[in-house]
Amino acid sequence: MTKIAFLGTGLMGAPMVRRLLAAGHAVTVWNRAPEKAQALAADGATVAPDPAQAVAGAEVVFTMLSDGPAVAAVLFERGVAGAMAPGAVVIDTSSIAPPIARDHAQRLASMGIDHVDCPVSGGVAGAQAGSLALMAGGEAAVIDRIAPVMVPLGRLTHVGPSGAGQVCKLANQQIVAVTIGAVAEAMMLVEAGGADRAKFRDAIRGGFAESRILELHGGRMVARDFAPGGLSRLQLKDLNSVADLAADTGLTLPLTESVRASFTDFVAAGHGEADHSGLLLHLEAMNPAPRRKDPT
Repeated sequence: MTKIAFLGTGLMGAPMVRRLLAAGHAVTVWNRAPEKAQALAADGATVAPDPAQAVAGAEVVFTMLSDGPAVAAVLFERGVAGAMAPGAVVIDTSSIAPPIARDHAQRLASMGIDHVDCPVSGGVAGAQAGSLALMAGGEAAVIDRIAPVMVPLGRLTHVGPSGAGQVCKLANQQIVAVTIGAVAEAMMLVEAGGADRAKFRDAIRGGFAESRILELHGGRMVARDFAPGGLSRLQLKDLNSVADLAADTGLTLPLTESVRASFTDFVAAGHGEADHSGLLLHLEAMNPAPRRKDPT
């Protein structure tokens, strides 16, 4: 059993906490909205009133927060780093910019605290099933040490030094966003051409176009269920970070820039809290009256 503190128990954090509890770990939780942390008490979590109290005595501290400034505020402004014992490990599963992750690692190292940037992919379904892709950046010895704790959450891969986990997550988000856009456009094309969206999705399953995006988000598009799993505003935040990294490294990424522009417009139109598969709505709004082809 490992003594764990988990800071941020929203859509992703809550199922991750439940997986850790089911594996026999002692988990203390905190969330900015207290009711989200309190909901985990029935599963066996200890609820702390503030993040500094949550991490007292913890061997491992997870953060699952919205962005880099939120992580920095909790770690360094709300007393978390100061309340942690030397030798403890912060595992930041949030999706933040790589330079911020590297800065956090350096600041924590000066306090004798280890840091792993370990963003995740797999969505709420993956968090519930314990099948997340865990992309870890940091020192190999530290990642080896935390590996047993990560087993209930998914598949852990050491991808490089500090910040590398966040770089890999940005690349993951590129693929997700571009594929969501491609699936959404295909849905519109087949309907305009006279085919059925649901049957189209079924027909191409198992072919070269098969993907988790087609399975899950394609299903959302068919059902028109855009209740939030992955928020569109967070998808846009990650695409903006991709653009920053591309600019820093001299890359031109035309597909990514196109889908980033679409998400920018979608979020600006008030859909930031919609699931990112809801990009379909934005693309449909660009095509209010397509000429529909009679297949006969």
